[in-house]
Amino acid sequence: MKKRIILALLAFNSAFAGAQWKYPATPKIAVDENLWGTNYQDNYRWLENMSDPKVIAWFRQQADLTNSVMSQISGRDELIQEWRKLALLQPAVVFAIAEANGKYFFQKRMPGEKVSKVYYRDRIDGPDQLLFDPLTFIPGETLTVESITPSNDGSKLLISYSEGGAEVSTLRVLDVKSKKFLNDIIKDTAGAGDWTFDDSAFFYTWIKSADNTDPTARLSPKTKLHKLGTPLNADVDFFSNASYPNLKIDPKVYAFSFLSKDEKKYVFAGESSVQRELVSYYAPIDQFNSKSIPWKKLTTANDQIVRGLEMFGDRVYGITYKNAKNYQLVATDLRNPDWAHAEVIAPNREMTLESLSRSKDYLILTYSDGLHNFLYKLDPKTKNLTPVKLPYEGTAVVQRLALDSNEFIIGMTSWNKPFTEMLYNAETGEFTKSPFNEPANYPDEYKNLVVEEVNVKGHDGAMIPLSIIYKKGIKKDGSNVGFIEGYGAYGISMTPGFATRLYSLAVKGVVIAVAHVRGGSEKGEEWYKAGYKTTKPNTWKDFISCAEYLISNGYTKADRLGGTGTSAGGILISRSITERPDLFAAAVCNVGLGNAMRAEFSSNGPVNTPEFGTVKDSIETKALYEMDGMMHVKDGVKYPAVIGVGGWNDPRVVPWQPGKFIAALQNASISGKPVLLKINYDNGHFTEDKEVTYANFADQYAFLMWQCGHPDFQKKKN
Repeated sequence: MKKRIILALLAFNSAFAGAQWKYPATPKIAVDENLWGTNYQDNYRWLENMSDPKVIAWFRQQADLTNSVMSQISGRDELIQEWRKLALLQPAVVFAIAEANGKYFFQKRMPGEKVSKVYYRDRIDGPDQLLFDPLTFIPGETLTVESITPSNDGSKLLISYSEGGAEVSTLRVLDVKSKKFLNDIIKDTAGAGDWTFDDSAFFYTWIKSADNTDPTARLSPKTKLHKLGTPLNADVDFFSNASYPNLKIDPKVYAFSFLSKDEKKYVFAGESSVQRELVSYYAPIDQFNSKSIPWKKLTTANDQIVRGLEMFGDRVYGITYKNAKNYQLVATDLRNPDWAHAEVIAPNREMTLESLSRSKDYLILTYSDGLHNFLYKLDPKTKNLTPVKLPYEGTAVVQRLALDSNEFIIGMTSWNKPFTEMLYNAETGEFTKSPFNEPANYPDEYKNLVVEEVNVKGHDGAMIPLSIIYKKGIKKDGSNVGFIEGYGAYGISMTPGFATRLYSLAVKGVVIAVAHVRGGSEKGEEWYKAGYKTTKPNTWKDFISCAEYLISNGYTKADRLGGTGTSAGGILISRSITERPDLFAAAVCNVGLGNAMRAEFSSNGPVNTPEFGTVKDSIETKALYEMDGMMHVKDGVKYPAVIGVGGWNDPRVVPWQPGKFIAALQNASISGKPVLLKINYDNGHFTEDKEVTYANFADQYAFLMWQCGHPDFQKKKN
């Protein structure tokens, strides 16, 4: 270890002295692959073999170099201290609230705590009682609670937890009264499901392997049914492509089953992937224990039902984009679904229909104008749709509170308003104080930032929404450091939210910008499909247009602008800087897809092919090549400073995805600017552990600020 650190420090010091950066040796070992008549050369395929000691050592050397560099940049540790102070200003955070038989179970993180603990109340206004502490359960380990699922009678709690951000769960069952775990232990799962109605068993998702480097690890997953007190080898393969080959379930999707307390006459199943169109089945509940359940189709991909279903008696409600570019609510008979002739309940309108949630007697519909949410209450009996008056414009998140209640928990936030939670009674229309979360009280400088919403003309004339947040009084003369972020995938919108970590830069004079690029659904289904597979170039071209807008309007300039993209946003940022390296001073590819052509050959890759494409298709192969940042890196180009970030335990984006992109840049760039790879060995894609999160983002932000010339983030003086 000492030898590695010394070598890394030598490289760091020589670089600061003006010499070329001394990166770990990364040989080009060409793999030529002919796909559909076109030859593609991959010089870094060898880095995909993460069981190879040479590859393991390469990642470790990269991590050591990055850690040594960032430890000598001022402002980094100060960011962490600021975030800790802000966390102490926030009251306890309560989330994942689940009601069962009048008891309320939830996760709660106290101010300053690293992770949340599990509590319950025996009534909604009762005292909090600790059930599970992930910090003390396994000595020396910090666990993350992935989910909590109470039994229907509230006597037991199914807890799913993971280690190191791996998102691979161990399942345990806690007896609530004694606060002791039962003997049932299920390891290496992809998560917990529902309890059976008699509370004797529960569903869980079985996967072949927890190895995030194994491309077959998550193929052909199964929903298994575990009966309490029985051995695991007796668990039933309840729903999968193995147990129901006649359904022809694609091996790459997750087969799942569930029960609905709103409709106890049936058992339900479905196919889960990144495909938005719901594929689901159902069968009479009296067939639950049948060796061959007679599944009937509830929704097919051709029905174009997206964003969830809700049931009221013999009616099932769904959101569709069929004949409705902004989505509409339709309903059909659950006993004999006919979505082709479904009744339109809430027709297409200018705002997009985002989601629906039900209570005992009502449905709440959430709409968006692209930036702000608007709620409407639907009475299924009268079909009356009435607006819900919210206290302010922003993002609204709606959660049903209890089965036999008309109350909802509604959480709200915006760019300049911290999260506020309220209790809403759909029957009376009244808002009251939440029994769970209190609002935070942040410093005024964080709440008084200026917010501008503009529309930027894109490369093809499309108008791209851009949110700009900055400190009052800044000059628009190009002197400010700029920070621009984007995503653009899966139809996920960049909704407004009070971002304390980012605002710790804004109060230092940094202009923060969020680009609402195509591939999200800020403007409905068409906006999403305009940044999808063959149209994916619009995603990064929109981002480039937004960056140009910031520069041309004096918010910043190219040598002071940093860009970032996370996860699927790795496509956005890697292609932005390979297409326009002159436009950015620095960039972060955070657990990002930097090698799209090889994404399907990782453990989580196959399930994502509906979003990005597959090399098994000639047209989609070309689209994947266009998305691939690594494949577009060219020798002899002056690229901006770049830091790639990978989570060693990441089950979603394997570390060689950002790793290969960084390797190509290190060998190609002639700008003299640093190209670093940060590997989080205590993290996955994300983690709830606040200290790990702080260290991770402090490095990312400090790197950007350092390379964009912010005076608070420079090399420390000896």
